[in-house]
Amino acid sequence: MFKPALDGAAEAISAHFTQLLAGYEGKTGDAMLYAVGGGKRLRGFMVLEGARLHGVADGPALNAAAAIEAMHAYSLVHDDLPAMDDDDLRRGLPTTHVKWDEATAILAGDALQTLAFELLANCDLPADRRVALVADMARAAGGQGMVLGQALDIAAETAATPLTLEQIKRLQALKTGALFHWSATAGAVMAGADPEPLARYAAALGLAFQIADDILDVEGDEALAGKRLNKDSAAGKATFVSLMGLEAARTEAQTLIEAACDALTIYGEDAENLRQAARFVISRQS
Repeated sequence: MFKPALDGAAEAISAHFTQLLAGYEGKTGDAMLYAVGGGKRLRGFMVLEGARLHGVADGPALNAAAAIEAMHAYSLVHDDLPAMDDDDLRRGLPTTHVKWDEATAILAGDALQTLAFELLANCDLPADRRVALVADMARAAGGQGMVLGQALDIAAETAATPLTLEQIKRLQALKTGALFHWSATAGAVMAGADPEPLARYAAALGLAFQIADDILDVEGDEALAGKRLNKDSAAGKATFVSLMGLEAARTEAQTLIEAACDALTIYGEDAENLRQAARFVISRQS
Protein backbone atom coordinates (compact mmCIF):
# COMPACT_ATOMS: atom_id res chain seq x y z
CA MET A 1 0.00 0.00 0.00
CA PHE A 2 2.75 2.46 0.95
CA LYS A 3 5.12 1.81 -1.97
CA PRO A 4 2.44 2.23 -4.68
CA ALA A 5 1.27 5.41 -2.92
CA LEU A 6 4.83 6.79 -2.75
CA ASP A 7 5.48 5.90 -6.39
CA GLY A 8 2.15 7.41 -7.44
CA ALA A 9 2.92 10.64 -5.61
CA ALA A 10 6.36 10.82 -7.25
CA GLU A 11 4.87 10.31 -10.71
CA ALA A 12 2.19 12.96 -10.16
CA ILE A 13 4.70 15.50 -8.86
CA SER A 14 7.15 14.81 -11.69
CA ALA A 15 4.40 15.24 -14.30
CA HIS A 16 3.36 18.49 -12.64
CA PHE A 17 6.93 19.81 -12.83
CA THR A 18 7.20 18.85 -16.50
CA GLN A 19 4.07 20.87 -17.20
CA LEU A 20 5.06 23.79 -14.96
CA LEU A 21 8.56 24.18 -16.40
CA ALA A 22 7.70 23.58 -20.07
CA GLY A 23 7.85 27.29 -20.89
CA TYR A 24 11.10 28.08 -19.10
CA GLU A 25 13.92 29.10 -21.43
CA GLY A 26 17.58 28.26 -21.78
CA LYS A 27 20.04 26.60 -19.46
CA THR A 28 18.31 27.82 -16.31
CA GLY A 29 15.05 26.12 -17.24
CA ASP A 30 16.84 22.93 -18.20
CA ALA A 31 18.79 22.98 -14.94
CA MET A 32 15.60 23.53 -12.91
CA LEU A 33 13.95 20.48 -14.46
CA TYR A 34 17.14 18.48 -13.92
CA ALA A 35 17.34 19.52 -10.26
CA VAL A 36 13.77 18.47 -9.46
CA GLY A 37 14.18 15.11 -11.20
CA GLY A 38 14.43 11.85 -9.33
CA GLY A 39 14.45 11.41 -5.59
CA LYS A 40 11.94 9.69 -3.37
CA ARG A 41 9.57 12.70 -3.17
CA LEU A 42 9.04 11.90 0.52
CA ARG A 43 8.25 15.50 1.43
CA GLY A 44 5.73 15.85 -1.37
CA PHE A 45 4.25 12.49 -0.44
CA MET A 46 3.69 13.70 3.12
CA VAL A 47 1.92 16.79 1.80
CA LEU A 48 -0.39 14.67 -0.35
CA GLU A 49 -1.12 12.22 2.45
CA GLY A 50 -1.82 15.00 4.94
CA ALA A 51 -4.11 16.63 2.39
CA ARG A 52 -5.92 13.32 1.85
CA LEU A 53 -6.43 12.91 5.60
CA HIS A 54 -8.16 16.29 5.68
CA GLY A 55 -10.19 16.06 2.47
CA VAL A 56 -8.21 18.70 0.55
CA ALA A 57 -8.83 18.77 -3.21
CA ASP A 58 -6.20 17.34 -5.55
CA GLY A 59 -5.33 20.65 -7.25
CA PRO A 60 -4.09 22.64 -4.24
CA ALA A 61 -2.61 19.50 -2.70
CA LEU A 62 -0.46 18.85 -5.79
CA ASN A 63 0.64 22.48 -5.97
CA ALA A 64 1.72 22.35 -2.33
CA ALA A 65 3.52 19.03 -2.85
CA ALA A 66 5.41 20.46 -5.83
CA ALA A 67 6.21 23.59 -3.81
CA ILE A 68 8.01 21.67 -1.07
CA GLU A 69 9.87 19.56 -3.62
CA ALA A 70 10.97 22.73 -5.44
CA MET A 71 12.17 24.21 -2.16
CA HIS A 72 14.00 21.00 -1.25
CA ALA A 73 15.61 20.81 -4.71
CA TYR A 74 16.82 24.41 -4.41
CA SER A 75 18.43 23.58 -1.07
CA LEU A 76 20.24 20.59 -2.54
CA VAL A 77 21.50 22.53 -5.56
CA HIS A 78 22.94 25.24 -3.33
CA ASP A 79 24.25 22.84 -0.66
CA ASP A 80 26.18 20.94 -3.35
CA LEU A 81 28.04 24.06 -4.55
CA PRO A 82 31.82 24.27 -4.02
CA ALA A 83 31.36 27.10 -1.51
CA MET A 84 29.08 24.91 0.58
CA ASP A 85 29.34 21.09 0.77
CA ASP A 86 31.24 20.77 -2.54
CA ASP A 87 29.55 17.60 -3.77
CA ASP A 88 29.79 16.29 -7.33
CA LEU A 89 27.18 13.51 -7.10
CA ARG A 90 23.48 13.69 -6.23
CA ARG A 91 20.89 10.96 -6.74
CA GLY A 92 23.48 9.01 -8.69
CA LEU A 93 24.00 11.83 -11.21
CA PRO A 94 26.36 14.81 -11.52
CA THR A 95 25.27 17.68 -9.31
CA THR A 96 23.72 20.66 -11.07
CA HIS A 97 26.82 22.85 -11.00
CA VAL A 98 28.88 19.95 -12.41
CA LYS A 99 26.31 19.25 -15.13
CA TRP A 100 26.22 22.92 -16.13
CA ASP A 101 28.22 25.53 -14.19
CA GLU A 102 28.09 27.32 -10.85
CA ALA A 103 26.25 30.40 -12.13
CA THR A 104 23.54 28.29 -13.76
CA ALA A 105 23.17 26.19 -10.61
CA ILE A 106 22.78 29.29 -8.44
CA LEU A 107 20.17 30.76 -10.79
CA ALA A 108 18.28 27.46 -11.04
CA GLY A 109 18.21 27.19 -7.26
CA ASP A 110 16.98 30.77 -6.91
CA ALA A 111 14.26 30.14 -9.48
CA LEU A 112 13.11 26.94 -7.76
CA GLN A 113 12.87 28.73 -4.43
CA THR A 114 10.66 31.45 -5.88
CA LEU A 115 8.63 28.86 -7.81
CA ALA A 116 7.72 27.27 -4.48
CA PHE A 117 6.09 30.49 -3.28
CA GLU A 118 4.38 31.05 -6.63
CA LEU A 119 2.81 27.60 -6.44
CA LEU A 120 1.50 28.23 -2.92
CA ALA A 121 0.15 31.65 -3.83
CA ASN A 122 -1.77 30.07 -6.73
CA CYS A 123 -3.37 27.27 -4.69
CA ASP A 124 -7.17 27.22 -5.03
CA LEU A 125 -7.76 27.87 -1.33
CA PRO A 126 -9.14 30.68 0.83
CA ALA A 127 -6.71 33.58 0.98
CA ASP A 128 -5.93 33.18 4.69
CA ARG A 129 -4.85 29.58 4.17
CA ARG A 130 -2.63 30.47 1.22
CA VAL A 131 -1.01 33.18 3.33
CA ALA A 132 -0.48 30.67 6.15
CA LEU A 133 1.20 28.21 3.77
CA VAL A 134 3.49 30.91 2.38
CA ALA A 135 4.38 32.29 5.82
CA ASP A 136 5.06 28.82 7.22
CA MET A 137 7.25 28.00 4.22
CA ALA A 138 9.23 31.22 4.61
CA ARG A 139 9.90 30.44 8.28
CA ALA A 140 10.81 26.82 7.59
CA ALA A 141 13.21 27.60 4.75
CA GLY A 142 14.66 30.92 5.88
CA GLY A 143 17.13 32.39 8.31
CA GLN A 144 15.44 30.90 11.36
CA GLY A 145 14.93 27.49 9.75
CA MET A 146 16.75 25.53 7.06
CA VAL A 147 19.23 28.31 6.17
CA LEU A 148 20.19 28.72 9.82
CA GLY A 149 20.68 24.95 10.09
CA GLN A 150 23.01 24.98 7.10
CA ALA A 151 24.92 27.96 8.53
CA LEU A 152 25.38 26.13 11.82
CA ASP A 153 26.57 23.05 9.93
CA ILE A 154 29.16 25.05 8.00
CA ALA A 155 30.34 26.78 11.17
CA ALA A 156 30.76 23.40 12.87
CA GLU A 157 33.33 22.38 10.26
CA THR A 158 35.83 24.90 11.58
CA ALA A 159 34.75 25.07 15.22
CA ALA A 160 37.42 24.60 17.89
CA THR A 161 35.40 21.82 19.53
CA PRO A 162 32.95 19.30 18.02
CA LEU A 163 29.24 19.86 18.51
CA THR A 164 27.46 18.20 21.41
CA LEU A 165 24.54 15.85 20.90
CA GLU A 166 22.04 18.56 21.85
CA GLN A 167 23.65 21.00 19.43
CA ILE A 168 23.44 18.45 16.62
CA LYS A 169 19.77 17.85 17.41
CA ARG A 170 19.07 21.57 17.17
CA LEU A 171 21.07 21.89 13.96
CA GLN A 172 19.23 19.02 12.30
CA ALA A 173 15.83 20.17 13.55
CA LEU A 174 16.51 23.33 11.55
CA LYS A 175 18.37 21.99 8.53
CA THR A 176 16.22 18.90 7.88
CA GLY A 177 13.36 19.01 10.34
CA ALA A 178 11.90 22.39 9.39
CA LEU A 179 10.90 21.26 5.88
CA PHE A 180 9.63 17.95 7.26
CA HIS A 181 7.41 19.93 9.64
CA TRP A 182 6.03 22.00 6.78
CA SER A 183 5.44 18.91 4.65
CA ALA A 184 3.60 17.00 7.35
CA THR A 185 1.41 19.87 8.52
CA ALA A 186 0.54 21.45 5.15
CA GLY A 187 -2.57 19.29 4.68
CA ALA A 188 -4.01 20.42 8.00
CA VAL A 189 -3.17 24.05 7.24
CA MET A 190 -4.88 23.79 3.84
CA ALA A 191 -7.99 22.43 5.56
CA GLY A 192 -7.95 24.90 8.44
CA ALA A 193 -7.53 21.98 10.88
CA ASP A 194 -5.32 21.43 13.92
CA PRO A 195 -1.78 20.59 12.71
CA GLU A 196 -0.43 19.56 16.14
CA PRO A 197 -0.61 15.73 15.75
CA LEU A 198 1.21 15.95 12.42
CA ALA A 199 3.72 18.40 13.89
CA ARG A 200 4.62 15.82 16.56
CA TYR A 201 4.90 13.18 13.85
CA ALA A 202 7.22 15.41 11.82
CA ALA A 203 9.48 16.29 14.76
CA ALA A 204 10.19 12.64 15.51
CA LEU A 205 10.41 11.66 11.85
CA GLY A 206 12.82 14.43 10.91
CA LEU A 207 15.28 13.49 13.64
CA ALA A 208 15.04 9.79 12.79
CA PHE A 209 15.66 10.63 9.13
CA GLN A 210 18.90 12.41 9.97
CA ILE A 211 20.09 9.63 12.27
CA ALA A 212 19.44 7.19 9.44
CA ASP A 213 21.46 9.47 7.13
CA ASP A 214 24.37 9.41 9.56
CA ILE A 215 24.18 5.62 9.72
CA LEU A 216 24.14 5.42 5.92
CA ASP A 217 27.18 7.68 5.76
CA VAL A 218 29.08 5.09 7.81
CA GLU A 219 27.86 1.79 6.39
CA GLY A 220 25.87 2.56 3.26
CA ASP A 221 26.58 1.60 -0.35
CA GLU A 222 27.49 4.58 -2.54
CA ALA A 223 25.94 2.91 -5.58
CA LEU A 224 22.60 2.66 -3.77
CA ALA A 225 22.86 5.97 -1.94
CA GLY A 226 23.62 7.89 -5.13
CA LYS A 227 26.03 10.23 -3.33
CA ARG A 228 29.47 10.27 -1.74
CA LEU A 229 29.59 8.60 1.67
CA ASN A 230 31.94 8.79 4.68
CA LYS A 231 32.42 12.52 4.18
CA ASP A 232 31.47 13.43 7.75
CA SER A 233 33.85 10.99 9.39
CA ALA A 234 36.65 11.96 7.00
CA ALA A 235 36.13 15.61 7.93
CA GLY A 236 36.09 14.78 11.64
CA LYS A 237 32.55 16.12 12.08
CA ALA A 238 30.47 15.10 15.08
CA THR A 239 27.40 13.08 14.07
CA PHE A 240 24.75 11.04 15.85
CA VAL A 241 26.82 7.93 15.14
CA SER A 242 30.13 9.38 16.33
CA LEU A 243 28.56 10.63 19.56
CA MET A 244 26.13 7.79 20.31
CA GLY A 245 27.70 4.80 18.63
CA LEU A 246 26.15 2.80 15.80
CA GLU A 247 23.84 0.55 17.83
CA ALA A 248 22.64 3.32 20.14
CA ALA A 249 21.90 5.48 17.09
CA ARG A 250 19.85 2.66 15.56
CA THR A 251 17.92 2.23 18.80
CA GLU A 252 17.25 5.95 19.04
CA ALA A 253 15.99 6.08 15.45
CA GLN A 254 13.61 3.17 16.13
CA THR A 255 12.31 4.87 19.29
CA LEU A 256 11.67 8.07 17.35
CA ILE A 257 9.76 6.21 14.64
CA GLU A 258 7.55 4.61 17.28
CA ALA A 259 6.86 8.08 18.66
CA ALA A 260 6.05 9.36 15.16
CA CYS A 261 3.57 6.52 14.63
CA ASP A 262 1.99 7.10 18.04
CA ALA A 263 1.35 10.73 17.10
CA LEU A 264 -0.92 9.52 14.28
CA THR A 265 -3.30 7.59 16.56
CA ILE A 266 -6.00 10.24 16.17
CA TYR A 267 -6.28 9.45 12.44
CA GLY A 268 -6.69 5.68 12.85
CA GLU A 269 -6.09 3.46 9.85
CA ASP A 270 -6.35 6.42 7.46
CA ALA A 271 -2.78 7.36 8.44
CA GLU A 272 -1.25 3.95 7.69
CA ASN A 273 0.67 5.29 4.69
CA LEU A 274 2.31 7.89 6.92
CA ARG A 275 3.19 5.20 9.46
CA GLN A 276 4.77 3.13 6.70
CA ALA A 277 6.64 6.22 5.50
CA ALA A 278 8.12 6.59 8.98
CA ARG A 279 9.28 2.96 9.02
CA PHE A 280 10.70 3.40 5.53
CA VAL A 281 12.83 6.33 6.68
CA ILE A 282 15.06 4.15 8.86
CA SER A 283 15.19 1.16 6.50
CA ARG A 284 16.08 3.02 3.27
CA GLN A 285 19.36 2.61 1.43
CA SER A 286 19.48 6.10 -0.05
